[in-house]
Amino acid sequence: MTDETADPWTVLSERRAYENAWIAVDHREVRTPAGTPGVYGIVRFARLAVGVLPIDERGYVHLVGQWRPPLAAYSWEMPEGGADPGESPNVCAARELKEETGLTAETLIPILRMALSNSSTDERAALFLALGLNPGESAPDDTESLAHKVLPFGEALAQALSGAITDAMTVAALLRAHHMAVTGEIPSALAKAMLNKSDKE
Repeated sequence: MTDETADPWTVLSERRAYENAWIAVDHREVRTPAGTPGVYGIVRFARLAVGVLPIDERGYVHLVGQWRPPLAAYSWEMPEGGADPGESPNVCAARELKEETGLTAETLIPILRMALSNSSTDERAALFLALGLNPGESAPDDTESLAHKVLPFGEALAQALSGAITDAMTVAALLRAHHMAVTGEIPSALAKAMLNKSDKE
């Protein structure tokens, strides 16, 4: 009986084509699942991608905006960064939240694990929800020129659904947070604020 989950690719050779502190590109000569010769390039990431969605007690979401050179476009997204090898994703999430918005969170809730662009990269992500927010001074990296805005959760969710917000981790986190609010995984008062519901409903 054939195992449908087995790897159908045969790697004939592999070499490191490029590497820097953040990514490496491996070039493979392969035999495809159909048995034909081919090539396969894999982008390997040195760090785990980490994103944290901050929602305050009013049900408002904090987003940061920055220019993304690979897309040549401006992007609004939740605070994001990369966890160094061996670093706890929770520690990274708290650090990125503080650096990019100045906020600290009383509670960080892990909400999703993701594989990003898995046809060409091995990049994986861990997403968090940040609650119980306290303001402070931001301290972005030298490579970051950030704007910071706050908007109602419903508006942020609508922007994700309309395509105005396109960052994959942010879209996924907003959808997951909405599901958590609807299914009772978030404190009821906050869920009502996020969903803009009153006690009379």
